[in-house]
Amino acid sequence: MKTIPLFAVFLCLIGWGCQSPSQPATESHAAFVANPQPVAARTVTTLAIGAKAPDFNLPGVDGKMYSLSNFKDAKALVVVFTCNHCPTAQAYEDRIIAFANDYKAKGVEVVAISPNSPLGLLYEELGYSDLNDDYTAMQRRSEDKKYNFPYLYDGDTETASLQYGPAATPHVFVFDQERLLRYTGRLDRKEKPGTANAEDLRAATDAVLAGTAVSEPVTQTFGCSTKWGWKVELRPKADADWAAKEVKVTGIDAAGIRSLLKNEGSDKLRLINVWATWCGPCVLEYPEFIVLQRMYGARDFEFVSVSADKVEKEAKVLEFLKSKQSGVTNYLFQNPDKYALAEAIGKDWNGALPYTVLV
Repeated sequence: MKTIPLFAVFLCLIGWGCQSPSQPATESHAAFVANPQPVAARTVTTLAIGAKAPDFNLPGVDGKMYSLSNFKDAKALVVVFTCNHCPTAQAYEDRIIAFANDYKAKGVEVVAISPNSPLGLLYEELGYSDLNDDYTAMQRRSEDKKYNFPYLYDGDTETASLQYGPAATPHVFVFDQERLLRYTGRLDRKEKPGTANAEDLRAATDAVLAGTAVSEPVTQTFGCSTKWGWKVELRPKADADWAAKEVKVTGIDAAGIRSLLKNEGSDKLRLINVWATWCGPCVLEYPEFIVLQRMYGARDFEFVSVSADKVEKEAKVLEFLKSKQSGVTNYLFQNPDKYALAEAIGKDWNGALPYTVLV
């Protein structure tokens, strides 16, 4: 059994500890405050080949505002619609970084735009990410991956994204020096990292730089659908479905605790939290574990709670669990001797609550 303490696991899983430490906020960072708004539903079409690049005025993760004029000297402009949370977007980001590095000297500029409204993103869609698609998370993603191109936020009203019409993330648009669209679609045909090198994007860009026709100007995209601001109706349903889950608490003894920690015969990561209703930090952090279950529950992951309250406090424990919509496996330790709980958990626990391990 390998256990990992709360500080290293919990903060990491919710996106507070996995990334590189954020640099102190600059004045330009503080100047922009994201304010995502619901957007009226409409039909979105992808920009047609030969169309002029729509202008935009969007904040970058560096706090600066960007428009087409920032790239006016580029011989070709590559606009990539991508995001933090999508596993397909994550699979391609190293290829985008490599492309930007390889083509910089050729006069090609790359700009990435996140088209997603944070309002349209569900916990259940974050199973492959420790970060969502809000502006602060974008800053952290860019810093961690050392993006060598501007990463712009369009999550407030999606004004620019609606004009370009990205169907999925990632979706690439290549413009020539006159900012006419010459290519739109995928980077390459192979999603798995290390199996391709943005061949479709490179071929299209080479053609633009050479002044020749792109052999295949439109290709199919593949990835997570764009989270438009009118998709907010899915959130109440997802929340209601979770709230409808049965919440119950079951007794567990020392032998059960030892078995729980062994996690034998399971193919799931098991995150175990030992807590109590009288423990302030336990109560404060508990809702975040439910968020983790909603995020990663569709994968090989399960959250299990173990209450160290007195047995006679079962009604209070259950009341708390129901208030937090803890529709997971919940246990209440049955032995009044709490040192029996400590001994069952083992020497890795010093007896202080809360205690969390990932097995």
